[in-house]
Amino acid sequence: MRDVLDSLETWRQNNEEIAIATVVNTWGSSPRPVGSKLVLTQSGGIAGSVSGGCVEGAVIDEGRSVLDTGKPSLLTFQVADEEAWDVGLPCGGTIQVFVEPYSALDGIYGSLKQHLENRRPIAVASTIKGPPEYINRKLIVLEDGRIEGDLIIPAQSNLIVSTALEMLGKETGGILDLKEASLFIEVYPPTPRMIIVGAVHIAEKLVSIARTVGFDTIVVDPRRAFLTHERFPHASEMVQEWPSEALPGMVLNNSAYIVVLSHDPKLDDPALQVALRSKARYVGAIGSRRTNQKRIERLRAAGLTDEQIARLHAPIGLDISARLPGEIALSIMAEVIKVRNTPPLT
Repeated sequence: MRDVLDSLETWRQNNEEIAIATVVNTWGSSPRPVGSKLVLTQSGGIAGSVSGGCVEGAVIDEGRSVLDTGKPSLLTFQVADEEAWDVGLPCGGTIQVFVEPYSALDGIYGSLKQHLENRRPIAVASTIKGPPEYINRKLIVLEDGRIEGDLIIPAQSNLIVSTALEMLGKETGGILDLKEASLFIEVYPPTPRMIIVGAVHIAEKLVSIARTVGFDTIVVDPRRAFLTHERFPHASEMVQEWPSEALPGMVLNNSAYIVVLSHDPKLDDPALQVALRSKARYVGAIGSRRTNQKRIERLRAAGLTDEQIARLHAPIGLDISARLPGEIALSIMAEVIKVRNTPPLT
């Protein structure tokens, strides 16, 4: 939703008729993940994607029908279907798309928009299949268990809320099949934050790349000459403090990715001591293998355990034989994305 929110808001303010298509389930080879959205208007506006192109045409046609009837529709495309062949779904893939009019969202839109803009983690439960009295009902579940919107199925409220909280914790939405109806629970985890220690040349490139893939970026460096708006126009935040002062005041949780780039132990080591003791999803540091071995010795001397030190990604980045600052930044971003998209071991 975040990637289509601006378009949705513009069309809503212009009183456009709007349909929203959402990927609610996938099997096999799927071009887009669960939760991907395509928003369209009766006048021809389109934003987002549910398939990268292969079923877009059929979904858009259905969206126009939904706008005409006002009734939602659940579509399934699979390789065995003639329709799926016509729209070019990749071999082996099945995709289920729920198409609904904006009016179904109207009751919770204000709260949903506010939560998304404030980067609050939430889950939204929607009825996608069931009797008419349950259709078009939506429930927002906040991470602390508070709820907003319709109860959907009052007798099943506790199960719906607990399932939504479980999915929110795993950052993965999905289908909840109940005897009364089927619900899609969509999760909006916190926006990932990349905390970069060291306002160096690689950091300039990394901020730009991270922004394009949806990360907020915070650059930390006490050196005024290095940390300037001219060098980091796309940074979400610039913190001109020593890392030992800045990082303890930040929320270093599962949505935090810490990248240490200064090459200066006076900056890097204190940052790593905080980062490796935190719950940050990723901690990486630049430097050669020899540099990293010396760094590990200093971290042990500072009291970090072998288990904590083992969390460190160093030398940082995937090995793509990177040499230039932009290439190194790309390798770092690739490793961060790999970690983000790999479920933690349980």
